[in-house]
Amino acid sequence: MASSSQNNKKYDAFVSFRGEDTRDNFTSHLCSAMCRQNIQTFIDDQLNRGDEISESLVNVIEASAISVIVFSEGYASSRSCLDELVKILECKKEYAQIVIPVCYRVDPSDVRNQTGSFGDSFSKLEERLKENTEKLRSWRKALKEAASLSGFLSLNIRRESEFINEVVNDILKRLDEVFRPRDNKNKLVGVESKVEEIESILGVESKDVYSLGIWGIGGIGKTTIARAIFDKISGDFEGSCFLENHKNVMPFIDLIFRRLSRMKVLIVFDDVTCFSQLQSLIGSLDWLTPVSRIIITTRNKQVLRNWGVRKIYEMKALEYHHAIELLSRHAFKQNHPDVGYVELSSKVMKYAQGVPLALKVLGCFLYEREKEVWESAIDKLQRILLPSIFEVLKISYDSLDDKEKNIFLDVACFFQGEDVDPIMKFFNASGFYPEIGMSVLVDKSLIAIDSYNKITMHDLLQELGKEIVRQESINPENRSRLWHHEDICEVLMYNTGTKKIEGICLDMSKVKEIRLNPSTFTKMPKLIFLKFYSSSFNGENKCKISYLQDPGFGEVKYLHWYGYPLKSLPSNLSAEKLMLLEVPDSDIEQLWDCVKHYRKLNQIIPAACNKLIAKTPNPMLMPRLNKLVLLNLRGSKSLKRLPSGIFNLEFLTKHNLSGCSKLKRLPEISSGNISWLFLRETAIEELPSSIERLHRLGYLDLLDCKRLKSLPRSLWMLKSLGVLNLSGCSNLQRLPECLAQFSLPIILNLAKTNIERIPKSISQLLMLRYLLLSYSESLQSSPKPPFRARGPLALQPFSGIVKDTLRIQHTGHTLAVRWQEIWSDFPLEKIHVVLAGNEIPKWFKFQSVGSFITLEMPSDFFHYSRVQGIAFSAILAFSNRHVDCGRWFSFSFELKVKTTKDCGPHDTQLFESRANYIELDHLHLGHYLLCEEDFNGFWKCNCIPEAVQFNVFPSLECECCGVKKCGIYFASQILRTQ
Repeated sequence: MASSSQNNKKYDAFVSFRGEDTRDNFTSHLCSAMCRQNIQTFIDDQLNRGDEISESLVNVIEASAISVIVFSEGYASSRSCLDELVKILECKKEYAQIVIPVCYRVDPSDVRNQTGSFGDSFSKLEERLKENTEKLRSWRKALKEAASLSGFLSLNIRRESEFINEVVNDILKRLDEVFRPRDNKNKLVGVESKVEEIESILGVESKDVYSLGIWGIGGIGKTTIARAIFDKISGDFEGSCFLENHKNVMPFIDLIFRRLSRMKVLIVFDDVTCFSQLQSLIGSLDWLTPVSRIIITTRNKQVLRNWGVRKIYEMKALEYHHAIELLSRHAFKQNHPDVGYVELSSKVMKYAQGVPLALKVLGCFLYEREKEVWESAIDKLQRILLPSIFEVLKISYDSLDDKEKNIFLDVACFFQGEDVDPIMKFFNASGFYPEIGMSVLVDKSLIAIDSYNKITMHDLLQELGKEIVRQESINPENRSRLWHHEDICEVLMYNTGTKKIEGICLDMSKVKEIRLNPSTFTKMPKLIFLKFYSSSFNGENKCKISYLQDPGFGEVKYLHWYGYPLKSLPSNLSAEKLMLLEVPDSDIEQLWDCVKHYRKLNQIIPAACNKLIAKTPNPMLMPRLNKLVLLNLRGSKSLKRLPSGIFNLEFLTKHNLSGCSKLKRLPEISSGNISWLFLRETAIEELPSSIERLHRLGYLDLLDCKRLKSLPRSLWMLKSLGVLNLSGCSNLQRLPECLAQFSLPIILNLAKTNIERIPKSISQLLMLRYLLLSYSESLQSSPKPPFRARGPLALQPFSGIVKDTLRIQHTGHTLAVRWQEIWSDFPLEKIHVVLAGNEIPKWFKFQSVGSFITLEMPSDFFHYSRVQGIAFSAILAFSNRHVDCGRWFSFSFELKVKTTKDCGPHDTQLFESRANYIELDHLHLGHYLLCEEDFNGFWKCNCIPEAVQFNVFPSLECECCGVKKCGIYFASQILRTQ
């Protein structure tokens, strides 16, 4: 097909019609309506007098983007009309011209077959030209072809005005498609799927005015999406308006809305900052015609709530493949990084975190730069936010009041990823009214609270907060908050602290030893937050001091000092202000007497204080500790017993006794609100039966309690229990018979125990999610998982993961036999087994060296094969650096697909698990069953598997584990066993 530049067309539309039939009625009304919509329309009235019509028509038709053919009763009686029709269809074939047939008071079948009154007109012409058979044949063919195209039939619509509106709206939509850029370089990245999602929301079957809010941080792409939607669907409305600069628009707002008030309209209000702005712009929705649509973009979610929008759409960061494409378009002028720049691009991606603004700015900044410049820029970005990004993000910060700004800066500098509850108490103690302040920050997308109750903040927003503090002064001692180790070292080593400093947070693993002057903190009278910690696995205190000079610490509310070097707390800590105390691995000898005056304390963490004297606190002290939320005595190896009322403290929810190796028993419990209880590596021999009174206990950790012999039956009465860790309880030989009481999803870890038999009642544990049996060498019979095919109980599937169940050197036969045993015993949605070995079993059809497998699959793979599941295998190798990464790593695989339909991205992480680091190479083997939702999603979009990617995390921070080989097998014969 030949191509033609549609953007060079002289006319939007050419109208072919029989003048005697419709010139003074239908066609004149149609052309007037088209002109009102600024559609450049040609009708033959515009031909210059004396022009040869046939030649002029050829030029006009070829110069039009769309041809509209008005078939009327007498159309086929005109030779010129039929010649126009033939030329129009030639342009359709040769130039892909759009043709819209309009049947005005005639039936399309009569046009197609030249029958009825329409056929009578053609017969008269045919009689006159009966000898010109070739011409007649071409006309018949053209009539048949044109009448078969999708078009409009006036007989189906009673009112002519409605009929004309339908035709004009269709022309507008077709023109939008014609002139929409097709150049891939101009195509917006990652927008199409979002536009379709929002478009489907706006297309709800509602006859009322429908309003939609688009909400997200600055630079996330709200305006881009709103503009893309507006450009795509505005043609469906009688009137439309995209309002960006509200201040400049205000003088004309009455005129604009008076024009729109009688129409079905689409209005976009971009970057609305407050509710009053909307009230000034639009007032109420009463004046709008039904079926109108309103789109509002904002950084403030509360604006949308106050306005009462029907739906709030949260703008998320770009997915990785879209983000790398957007960065590459600006940095390399192509859709992917240049060879040699992939790793550098990944580092930039990590910084930008999928924010389109950052990706564009950074891409333009790094365009045609050498690798050395990239490296330098990446290092610089760790400390300085680029001005263009800073100014956009700062708009949200500037809208906050002073207390909200303080909360934002504290989170950015100190509390990213911290538990919300103690931080809320700290903000309360600071007079910041966090209940309202935090909600404002959430509504403005400046912070979020995740499912683990942690405060989270986008990396760019965190950099914004730090940059705001940096701009307070060029000298760190004159800033309100210090977090960078170099700045803190400078202030502490040279004792240059000032009254400007309110908070210090130092990671001591990043510095050499610092000798503090006893008067260091007397120069910081406004200090309220002090945290000296170590992110290293084997951390140590680097801040040494012989004594503390008074006054100092008088305003401190939050004190965390890892390895605190003195035997007692600072003498002038304010009893009325201190509310959180953490001194892990310190030299403190007396604790209870130290804290008796601190009535606002809600956390005490003297963890791993080996010199802590094992002295039971005076019972009279207990009421003074009633505000405690967290008590961390981890590693206090001299501690032998606890006060009798310690579990009864009203607000105590977390109690950590891990590593208290001389603690043999717990006191009796009469009540309590403990939700987390850590008893790992203690000398506990049995739990009190009164533990059932801890009704809110959700996490019980008994890891490596090697003296634990039995569990009380009352333990299974804890209906809130979600995690029970008995791993390493090598003296534990049996479980109580009754295991069916849990009402929440539960993880049960029985690894490295001496349990010989799992009670049959485990089959009644309908909420069991994970069952871990690593190294359980005494286990004589495998437990049966919950039976899932009974009524409403089947709504909660068992998705457990069995880890390290088998640790054998395997041959192909042995592996097949043992695998069959596992499958018959555990018909689970997920299984993960670890075996000693370094070869992928031969029956895995697709195998590869490394972590990536390329697949060659038929295009109808999901259409004609009901894939039941995917079996996987991978050989993981470990370096001796794995000790720095902790005990666990995360293992997952992702299925990458392509699709022949426009359904958006369907790449899916199908499996994720955690496992221990192991010295030798091991085979990780398992399967994932595709549920109906998974399969239907792949089937509907005609997905074709292209590749499988195996991932191990952490991989960027700690390169201690890698995938040597991997294999995949698609199982279409495995049947789900209920």
